[in-house]
Amino acid sequence: MFWWRDEVRPGVSVAFTDTGAGNLALHVGDDPGEVKARRIRLDEAAKLGALSFNYMDQVHGNNVAMIPADGPAPTADAMVAEPGRPGTVQPLAVMVADCVPVVLVGEAAGGTPVIAVAHAGRPGVASAVVPATVRKMRTVGAENISAWLGPSICGSCYEVPDQMRADVAAVVPSAWSTTAWGTPALDLPAGVRAQLEELDVPVKYFGECTLETGSLYSYRRDSRTGRFAGLVWTHD
Repeated sequence: MFWWRDEVRPGVSVAFTDTGAGNLALHVGDDPGEVKARRIRLDEAAKLGALSFNYMDQVHGNNVAMIPADGPAPTADAMVAEPGRPGTVQPLAVMVADCVPVVLVGEAAGGTPVIAVAHAGRPGVASAVVPATVRKMRTVGAENISAWLGPSICGSCYEVPDQMRADVAAVVPSAWSTTAWGTPALDLPAGVRAQLEELDVPVKYFGECTLETGSLYSYRRDSRTGRFAGLVWTHD
């Protein structure tokens, strides 16, 4: 069910699912009842108790939503949970199938955890959704922020038209890349890492290439595919 999971700080866990958890998205033609059942099983695997992971309606933008406990699912590409005692903060999820799932963890006064997620696809990287998320975390007092980048398509596999590469690299130079077969490409993970470095946010984990890994969903490999998730939650 979990591709990678760790208690990254006392009382805060981060995980990324794989195809073993099944498709977690409601917008890809899957049976809604089955998707909701998978989400419930994921809540149970994470031992969330009365809480549930909050999923966004992702639109490839740079809007960052602030989520209260038991808050509704927003139309956004990033979420920051309102700080609170461990176990009471809204658990967060971000869904992808080649885009970069970014999980961020910091702490406010007294060590109160501040958690966030961001969906960094090509438009999100170009429009700086991840820096916007870091700034939102800092407005609620977050310090010592670290990032975990889940599996995503790598710069050697993400082929794009030459003009698209030029347009994105004009604002995020580190995203410029070339495929393993010599055609224009974008390296979205490298772009995200560069954006985080500019904000003094270290990357603690960096995932595999989705296109090259059969146990992860990849839209480029199969356009009729599911979505896996990046997750973050607090606990006692």
